[in-house]
Amino acid sequence: MTTNRRTFLKQSGLAGAGLLGTSLLGTACAENVKAGDDSLAHIRQQASQSHIQQFNMCGYAAPAIETVRIGFVGVGNRGSAAVERMSYIQGVAINAICDVRPAKAEAAKQRIKSTGHEATLYTESDESWKTVCDRDDIDLVYIATHWKMHTPIALYAMEQGKHVAVEIPAATTVEDCWKLVEASEKTKKHCVILENCCYDFFELLTLNLVRQGFFGELIHAEGAYIHDILHSLVDPEKRYDFWRLEENTKRNGNLYPTHGLGPICQALDINRGDRLEYMTSMASNDFMLRSLVEEAAKETTELRKHVGPTSRGNMNTSAIRTAKGKTIMLQHDVSSPRPYSRIHLLSGTKATAQKYPLPARIATGHEGWLDEQAFAELEANYTPSIVKKVGELAKQVGGHGGMDFLMDWRLIDCLRNGLPVDMDVYDAALWSVIGPLSEWSVANRSAPIDIPDFTNGAWKANQPVDISLEKGGTTTVNLG
Repeated sequence: MTTNRRTFLKQSGLAGAGLLGTSLLGTACAENVKAGDDSLAHIRQQASQSHIQQFNMCGYAAPAIETVRIGFVGVGNRGSAAVERMSYIQGVAINAICDVRPAKAEAAKQRIKSTGHEATLYTESDESWKTVCDRDDIDLVYIATHWKMHTPIALYAMEQGKHVAVEIPAATTVEDCWKLVEASEKTKKHCVILENCCYDFFELLTLNLVRQGFFGELIHAEGAYIHDILHSLVDPEKRYDFWRLEENTKRNGNLYPTHGLGPICQALDINRGDRLEYMTSMASNDFMLRSLVEEAAKETTELRKHVGPTSRGNMNTSAIRTAKGKTIMLQHDVSSPRPYSRIHLLSGTKATAQKYPLPARIATGHEGWLDEQAFAELEANYTPSIVKKVGELAKQVGGHGGMDFLMDWRLIDCLRNGLPVDMDVYDAALWSVIGPLSEWSVANRSAPIDIPDFTNGAWKANQPVDISLEKGGTTTVNLG
């Protein structure tokens, strides 16, 4: 019998920790993992819980905000670029920029490209972000810190009455995924995962093709994050305090699942007609990272604490089955010298599409891929409204070819028009939870593990993401 989540929290002593309390269970280190004896048992226990839905955030239209006042927390690589992108969008006021490094905060402020943004800098302490969240003139807190701070900041911001947009993954533990869901439902504040790949032009094209029945019934999908960032993990200039190296030496699983999974879930109507039911995960050994850290630590003393048994293997492959019998293959590799790939494969009863590592292509049979002319005709007939409206502007602004700007523009347009957001808290929790669930499966000889239903059954009636722009689409862009 499934234990009620609140009973579980009470029995395990977590209930008294409060909404913002750090999980007492934590994540086991690699040294304590022994395959075959239910290693990382706390992950499986947390994943088996359920909750009583307080309010369905899927399809929820929060009151419209004419001018969205934003506070940015974390303005290193991703956050500073977001400051610049947002400054081009009408109906935005950048009121706060926060980072523990004053130089980064100042540099981000200098990237603002339009007037009307009275951004105050917050750099005094590690908790200056709380001051940002406490301000009365902030509607949206945009979080682009290192991973461990994503959930604490998002929870606090929602408790202070703010919508949040949080970089990926939104959480790194199952418990934190539950906390995000409960906080969003309790406060009726959006918790939007900033999954930019859902707004890549080909992903949007294939999503519209799915909606128009081009693929027939989808059967199988594949996604990935295959990106060689190995040497950046030991570069002191790349990431604050080697935070991403720590993630890769203390955890072994599919640590960065959402780039590949997000667009797939939208195509399969996950949380909106279907749900991810269970998964299994397998990892190769680590053939590269440990030796790199050992060598780099000879020159960089700060790396010496990271020397030791590394946990994450080069390649992780996870398999997921949905309630309706669809299957997903998801891969993660950030340390092998391979061409960048998100795979993005959709296979249906009538057609197939794939983009990576080769250029985008579509087929309607086993004879081969459509030629350039036929592909161009599909693009002309099925390019979705958001790309037609903002696509060229997005390419001019940039951000991974424009998909970052499309993501930001869409979020602001939804908030300004009082529309449901494309990626709600259930998506944030579900796409992120694959990380810790894959850790458990890897540690237990690739045993299957059930995936929590964060919607509490509401997925059966929730409506698919609306990409029609029949509502909204009123937010303009000023490129000067």
